[in-house]
Formats: sequence, structure tokens, C-alpha cells
Amino acid sequence: MQGVIKAYDPSTGDGVVIRDTDLAEYELSPTALEGSIFRMLRQGQRVLFSLDSSGLATTLRLGSERDMETPGA
Repeated sequence: MQGVIKAYDPSTGDGVVIRDTDLAEYELSPTALEGSIFRMLRQGQRVLFSLDSSGLATTLRLGSERDMETPGA
């Protein structure tokens, strides 16, 4: 899934990502950045992510330019 970081607190690791397709908001999993190139996130940063079994955003990563196109473009 594609989305944008709405908020991120580096001291606690808490954050929220908004999915592009329907603007649904998902809290970040405590392990969202494990194995990722990200060490920090900033508001407005575009990411690809998955949802874990609890419905939390996990496995944050960068996508290719093609992955980051505007849906329907």
C-alpha cells in the first residue's frame, strides 16, 4: 500500500500513516522500521507499507517512482 506519514514521534516510535486510496489512517507497528532503510520519518514523507495481523502499519519502505505515482494517473 502507498501512503504518507501524518505524524511520527522519534522518541517513542509512535506514528500514523494515511493510505492514499481512501485516506484511512493506520498507527505504526512498534516494529515498523525494523529491517527498513528508515531510521526517522517526517510528516508528509511518502512510503509503501503493509498491514500486520493487528491492522498496524509495518514494513515501511521506499518505492520506485512508478510505485509512487498518483493512483489513476
